[in-house]
Amino acid sequence: MLKTSAPDVSFREGFVEAQGFKIRYLEAGQGEPLVVLHGGGGLRHYASHDLLAQSRRVILFEAPGFGLSAANERSQSMAELALTMAEAVRNLGIERYDLQGTSFGGKLALWLALQVPEAIKALVLVSPAAIRKPPSEGGPPRLVLYAHPERVTPQVEHPPEVIAKQRALTGRIIGPPRDAELESRMLGLNVPVLVIFGTLDDFLPSELARVYRELLPNCNTVFVYDAAHEVDADRPEAFVSLVNDFYNRREAFLVNAQSSALYE
Repeated sequence: MLKTSAPDVSFREGFVEAQGFKIRYLEAGQGEPLVVLHGGGGLRHYASHDLLAQSRRVILFEAPGFGLSAANERSQSMAELALTMAEAVRNLGIERYDLQGTSFGGKLALWLALQVPEAIKALVLVSPAAIRKPPSEGGPPRLVLYAHPERVTPQVEHPPEVIAKQRALTGRIIGPPRDAELESRMLGLNVPVLVIFGTLDDFLPSELARVYRELLPNCNTVFVYDAAHEVDADRPEAFVSLVNDFYNRREAFLVNAQSSALYE
């Protein structure tokens, strides 16, 4: 059991089979299911997950090829890996759920929603890597996960071979900064979507939010003040207040929202 800082919350470890993979997950809470997909650095357990699990059933998946799982040389694209994750959710007996993904997991979650939209109640994309700026001559900006690392619960440090394995997988399947097939399909996704960027994220800057609003029919964007790439880690209370409101209101949240907001 993983003890958390939130009262009466503890995450348990489990495994589920999907498309020949044995997929690890952490789960806590009761109520409406929320499926969470991690970024390219692998599964991280934050205080925001503890807070979310106080009012809903939260499942944090570890995608095949991450952590201590075997190297994933089978998944040939983000779309293919997304179908694997969709099957993993179904094999837990969950038919409809809210979905959340960060960075690499944001693109993975978007592909999942595009392929099985009937399963998704609402979608939250945190610093999503589905749309990225083309590399500059000087290379991409340095990835800074946290504006306030002192607020983040210490995470498991992976050995170099695990980091290399994960980077090889993400580099192979992440796709180009602008994916024509993905973007054309986004135009037909009617699932309510909330896209969140941190104002201090230089790696995937908030200016990319306008592209999501142009492409997704039911999309709202929010900029969270004083947060870098991992918004839910930097500002856990603000993040949970925001996304819980979105999950609870869905279309009503979108109807009443402005084109963007600075969430302080």
